[in-house]
Amino acid sequence: MQLLIFIIVYPLLWMISVLPHRLFYAFSDFVCFFTYRLIGYRKKVVRGNLELVFPNKPQQEINRIEKEFYTHMCDMFLEMIKSISLSKDAVRRKYQVANIDVLREIEKEKSILIVCSHYANWEWNVSMNNYVQSKGYAVYQKISNSYFDDLVKKIRAKWNTVLITQQETVKTVIRNHQNNTRAIYGMVSDQSPQVHRAQYWKEFMGVKVPVFNGAETLARKLDIAVVFLKVSKIKRGHYKAEFIPITRNGKSTEKNEITNRFLELTEQQINERPEHYLWTHRRWKHQGKAPA
Repeated sequence: MQLLIFIIVYPLLWMISVLPHRLFYAFSDFVCFFTYRLIGYRKKVVRGNLELVFPNKPQQEINRIEKEFYTHMCDMFLEMIKSISLSKDAVRRKYQVANIDVLREIEKEKSILIVCSHYANWEWNVSMNNYVQSKGYAVYQKISNSYFDDLVKKIRAKWNTVLITQQETVKTVIRNHQNNTRAIYGMVSDQSPQVHRAQYWKEFMGVKVPVFNGAETLARKLDIAVVFLKVSKIKRGHYKAEFIPITRNGKSTEKNEITNRFLELTEQQINERPEHYLWTHRRWKHQGKAPA
C-alpha cells in the first residue's frame, strides 16, 4: 500500500515542483484560499496563539498577521516540494547565506550545533552544508511511509546532509566526538517537550513553558560550539540566512545560558516579522503546568 501511494502521489509532487515561479505561487495562493478560507486549518490554534503572546496588539493587527501567516505557511510547505527538483545553483539564488565564514572559521577547531526555530523556511536551511567542509547532520521526524522517507533523505543528500532521528542524535554526536570527527548538526529547537520529560521551564514570548535543552546538554558535555541560525524572508521564494554565535566553547557556559540565549534570539526574530513563525504549532499547550 505504501508503494502504491508513493507511485500515485510522487508524479503530482514532481509536477508541482517544476512549475515556473508565477504559476508555482499562484498555486500556493489557491492552496492558501482552500486551507485558510474554506477549511480553516487550525485557525483556532493560530488565533489563540497570536492573542496569547501578543495581548497588547489590536485585533486588526492580529488579523493581518494571521492572514499573512497562512500565505507564508502555504508557500513554505510547497517550497519543501520544490526541493524535489531544485538544483544547487537554484537554491543558492533563493537561499542566500550572509556570513558563512562564521561556520568555516569555527569548524576548523570543533563541531558545531546549529540551532534554529520553526521560522521562515527551515527546509532549505540544510543547503548551507554545500558551503562548508564538515559533514552535516540534520535532526528530522521520520516519515511513516518508507518510500517518502527515502525521498526526503535523497533530497537532503543533495545538500551533503545526513538525516538522523531525535533518538539517533545523542549517539551520533557522541560517536563522532569519540572518533575526533568534526561535524555540523542542525536542530530545530523550539518544540514543546512532554511535561513529564521537561527539565527546564522558561518564559517564551511572555508565557512560561517547558523548553528543550538537549542542544545545550550536548554542547556543555562535549564542548561543542553553538550557533543560532537566523533566517529572514526577503520576498516570496527568497530567504537570507545569518549565523549568530551563541558560544564557541560549550563547556565554558553556565547552566541554561545557551538555552536562554536561543530563546532570546528566537523571540527577537518572531517579533520582527511574526507572520513567518509556525503558529499552527501548539507551542504553548503546557502553559500553567509549571511545577511550583
